[in-house]
Amino acid sequence: MNLKVRLSVMNFLEFAVWGAYLTCMGNYLGVAGLGEQIAWFYAIQGIVSIFMPTLMGIVADKYIQPQRALGLCHLLAGAAMLVCWWMGMQAGFGQELENKSAFIAMYSLSVAFFMPTIALSNTVAFSILKKNGYDTVKDFPPIRVLGTVGFIATMWFVNCAFIDDSGMGFTLGDNAHKFQYTYMQFFVSGLLSLVLFAYCLTLPECRLDKKEGKVSLVESLGLNAFKLFKRRQMALFFIFSALLGMCLQVTNGFAGPFLTSFKGIPEYADTFAANNATLLTSISQISEACCILLIPFFLKRFGIKVVMLMSLFAWVFRFGFFGIGDPAMPGVIFFILSCIVYGVAFDFFNVSGGIFVDQECDPSIKASAQGLFMMMTNGLGATVGTLVAGEVVNSYCSWQGGYLQGEWQTCWFIFAAFALIVGIAFALVFNPEKKK
Repeated sequence: MNLKVRLSVMNFLEFAVWGAYLTCMGNYLGVAGLGEQIAWFYAIQGIVSIFMPTLMGIVADKYIQPQRALGLCHLLAGAAMLVCWWMGMQAGFGQELENKSAFIAMYSLSVAFFMPTIALSNTVAFSILKKNGYDTVKDFPPIRVLGTVGFIATMWFVNCAFIDDSGMGFTLGDNAHKFQYTYMQFFVSGLLSLVLFAYCLTLPECRLDKKEGKVSLVESLGLNAFKLFKRRQMALFFIFSALLGMCLQVTNGFAGPFLTSFKGIPEYADTFAANNATLLTSISQISEACCILLIPFFLKRFGIKVVMLMSLFAWVFRFGFFGIGDPAMPGVIFFILSCIVYGVAFDFFNVSGGIFVDQECDPSIKASAQGLFMMMTNGLGATVGTLVAGEVVNSYCSWQGGYLQGEWQTCWFIFAAFALIVGIAFALVFNPEKKK
């Protein structure tokens, strides 16, 4: 099989695992008696991203080939996610979980091993492409776009698939037991993780870059990636990565409950947007897939600063459009616009940032540097951002009749104002060196 096709399949499965539950988990948590902890479930992803990607990056740099580390992480993440599915199934449809603490623990274990795989999949792709003479700026984005396609595929599946009352059979159609409202989303994610584990065993090897002679303790622990902070432009890049990362999980955690909340308002109860939140938000990922293909042009034409500025101001529109829209015509058009600008908001930061880090660091610390980037964005930034967003939402909204209702417009405008302030600050202080 063509090498780029094989890496595309890897990316498809990588993000299909995440897409199965990331945007619709909040709806199930409300039913399971964990509605007020939605922010914490997304914050857990950030908390483990503070240290796990860096630790696994060290392992992949020094001890285990990256593609094997990627497979091992998915084996453990998938197994834990299947335990979450089993616990939900034991409780039954529409029932609160009997042991919420155990469920949270298994979910935490799963994401602890899944979050490092995002950086590891980048490392594997970059390593294999360079080993075979490919240009990462040109050839990586078309490969990465298959990851977004995988994310969309599982979003659509859990939105449309449902399980019958017996809990044993499932098909496609419209039913109260749609996967997006039940524990079955965790089954889809866990199963795909195990498939990717098996697939990683077939990938080409990524040989470790071993240094000759004495190696310092700092180098042996992989902590020399932190020396990137000594360079002003890299320090600023990572700081703003954390600030922008505060936006990443806000809509993942609350867009679903926000759109579904309109089912509790009689005039909007039967609208498509209110009843198909996961399907509607998948427009975001379709936009993401298209925008990935634009990255090589924008990076070469405008550079990393302008590309990241586009991302920051796209977040302003992402939140703002949610604030002024509603599920009926013409208000639903603003929801659609919010989903469209998400492609720029996410890709022009996450994917371009990964390429920028790969170009700026030494080959011996590439995996550690990608882990550091992941730590600042999906770790430190996303954790703080998600917890703050949760406090904002819980201050203005509350669960009523199974729906999270309240002053949503105020919440979205607060998030938009934050993104605007960060964007202006970034424009003023970040001035990267120009490559010759």
